[in-house]
Amino acid sequence: MRDYDEVTAFLGEWGPFQRLIFFLLSASIIPNGFNGMSVVFLAATPEHRCRVPDTANLSSAWRNHSIPLRLQDGREVPHSCRRYRLEAIANFSALGLEPGRDVDLEQLEQESCLDGWEFSQDVYLSTIVTEWDLVCADDWKAPLTISLFFVGVLLGSFISGQLSDRHGSDLQLRGSICPGYGHQVGGTEILGKSVRIIFSTLGVCIFYAFGYMLLPLFAYFIRDWRMLLLALTVPGVLCVVLWWFIPESPRWLISQGRFEEAEAIIHRAAKINRIVAPSNIFEPSELQDLSSKKQQPHSILDLLRTRNIRTVTIMSIILWMTISVGYFGLSLDTPNLHGDIYVNCLLSAVVEVPAYTLAWLLLRYLPRRYSMATALFLGGGVLLFVQLVPSDLYYLATALVMVGKFGVTAAFSMVYVYTAELYPTVVRNMGVGVSSTASRLGSILSPYFIYLGAYDRFLPYILMGSLTILTAILTLFLPESFGTPLPDTIDQMLRVKGIKYRQTPSHTRMLKDGEENPTVLKSTAF
Repeated sequence: MRDYDEVTAFLGEWGPFQRLIFFLLSASIIPNGFNGMSVVFLAATPEHRCRVPDTANLSSAWRNHSIPLRLQDGREVPHSCRRYRLEAIANFSALGLEPGRDVDLEQLEQESCLDGWEFSQDVYLSTIVTEWDLVCADDWKAPLTISLFFVGVLLGSFISGQLSDRHGSDLQLRGSICPGYGHQVGGTEILGKSVRIIFSTLGVCIFYAFGYMLLPLFAYFIRDWRMLLLALTVPGVLCVVLWWFIPESPRWLISQGRFEEAEAIIHRAAKINRIVAPSNIFEPSELQDLSSKKQQPHSILDLLRTRNIRTVTIMSIILWMTISVGYFGLSLDTPNLHGDIYVNCLLSAVVEVPAYTLAWLLLRYLPRRYSMATALFLGGGVLLFVQLVPSDLYYLATALVMVGKFGVTAAFSMVYVYTAELYPTVVRNMGVGVSSTASRLGSILSPYFIYLGAYDRFLPYILMGSLTILTAILTLFLPESFGTPLPDTIDQMLRVKGIKYRQTPSHTRMLKDGEENPTVLKSTAF
C-alpha cells in the first residue's frame, strides 16, 4: 500500500481544511495552559506567623516581641512556626518587665503555634494553604495536594490513550472536553508532514503558553482561591463545540480497516480546499489487499511485544518522566524566586514562546536526537550552575533559572513530535499515551523536588539539573526519525541504536522489497 501522505498529497499542505484543523486544535489547548499551572497560586503559601490571641493579656511591647526571630536570606524575620510560651511572657507583661531590656528573649522557652496562624493578605486573600493551615508540621500536605491534582491528569491521559486507539480521537474528545496530547496526536495524523511539525510546536505549544500567560492575569485580579478556580475552569467548557468541527483521523480509520469512512473525510477535506479529489482515493487492488487482512485489535501489551518496541517504550518513559520533572518543577518553583510572583510567573510563561520557536526550527532542519540532546544539555547545565551564583545576585540566579526553563521547555515540545514519529500508526496514540502517563508521574513527583528546597535552596536545581543531563545522554541512543515516513506497522519501526537484532522473516522480506521499492527500505532504515 502506498504511504498515506502520498495518497493524500493532492489535498495540499496548507489549505482551508488544514488551517481549520490547525487553529481549532491549537485553540483547544489554551485552557490547559492556565489550568495546568493554576496550583502555583491555588496552593501558594503566604507569609505567616503564630497567632497570639487577645485573651493572652499582653502589653503592646510584649505582643510585638511574642514571635522569635530567625535568619532567612541574610536577614532576621519572624519565625513562621514558633512563638514564645505565652504563659511566661504574660507573667512578665503583668510585672511590667520590658522585652529585651529586663528579660533576655534568647533565654525564653518557645512553643508551637497552638492557636493557629496569621497569614499575610498582601498577595493572596486565601489559598488552600491558608484555609486548612497547611504549614509547619503539616507543610508536607501542600505538595501532596499538588501531586493529587496531577494524579487526576495521569488517570485521564491513560484512559484517553486507550480510548483513542480503540475508538478514535473523536470519542476521546467527547469524553474529555479539552484533551492535551490526544489533540496533538490527532493533529499529527491528520495534517501533512511539513504542517505537522509546526502544529506540534508553534501551534499546540504556543497556544498553551498563551494560556499560561493568562494565568497570572487571572490570579492578579482574583485573589480568592475558590473564585480563581471557578474562573479558570469555566472556559474549558467552550471546547465542547469542537465535536462538530474536528473529524476523525483518516490515518487511524485506515489502520482499523474503515476505508469508506476515511475516504469520506478525505473527500470532505478536498471539497473544503476546493480541490477535485479522485473518485477512488485508494486503488481497488489496495482495498482488496487490505480488506483481506484481518484487523487485529491492539492493546498496551503491543508496546512490549518485540525487543525493539519494548526498548523504545522504556526509553520514552524515562525520557518523558525526567523532562516532566524539570518542566513542572521549574514552573512550580516560581513562588520561591526573588521578586513579584505575578511577574515571575509571566516571565516563566513568556520564555516558553522562544523555546517553542527554537524547537520548531530545530525539528525542521536538524536531526531529532541531537536537537533534543542540545536543549537538555543547555537546561541541565545552567541549573547546575545556579548554586555558584552569589546570594546577592538574585536577578542573575532568576535569569539562569529562566534559561533552564527555556531548555527544558524546548525539549518538552520536541518530545511530542519525536515520540509520535517513533511509534507506528496502529499503536501511536497508545504509545504517546503511555509516554504521557510517564510524564504525569514526573509531574506528580515534581512538587517534592521543590519541597526539598526548604532544607537546601539549591538542592532542587542540583537534582533537576543532574536528571536533565542524564536524559540528554539517553536521548542520543534513540532511533533517528528525521526525514523518514511515519511507520504504519510495528515491523516498520526504526531500530534503537547500539542494540543488535536478529532479522525476522517479515523484516527480511521488507529489506528485499526495499531493493525494488526505495520507499519501503527508507521506512525500515536503521
